[in-house]
Amino acid sequence: MPITPETRDRLTAGMARVVRTGRHLSVRAAGSIDGDLPSYGWALLVPLEREGEQRCSALAARAGVDVSVASRQLAALERSGFVARRPDPHDGRASLMHLTDAGADALAATRALRGEWTSTALADWAEDDARQLTELLERLAADLDSSLSGAPVRAAS
Repeated sequence: MPITPETRDRLTAGMARVVRTGRHLSVRAAGSIDGDLPSYGWALLVPLEREGEQRCSALAARAGVDVSVASRQLAALERSGFVARRPDPHDGRASLMHLTDAGADALAATRALRGEWTSTALADWAEDDARQLTELLERLAADLDSSLSGAPVRAAS
């Protein structure tokens, strides 16, 4: 049975609030870490940590941004010492980006800080409630990814 419009609207409003709060936390986390990992850095560094070196175009796709945006952001991360590049051995015109030790340290510090904030926010939650929310969020993220793949992009009115 489909969800009601009221539930759908409450859910999208709640998601928007969580996203806004997440952005604020990312900015606060960036300001709390030595080296000031920019808030966008997380989206570009985590795939490098998990999957190893990649081209800018692959990182842009994973972060959901245009290649030109990712290129500028990666250049800033490279100047800060969080990533480094090397020529792609299969295509001399391209570069492969990889995470540096400083980038891995910044991710670890950001992850620890986010973990502390989450623990504080959920201090009064029961483990079962937190586990259920986690499972539902993972399901929602997967379903959103699935529904967005191949969906036409519409301009905002």
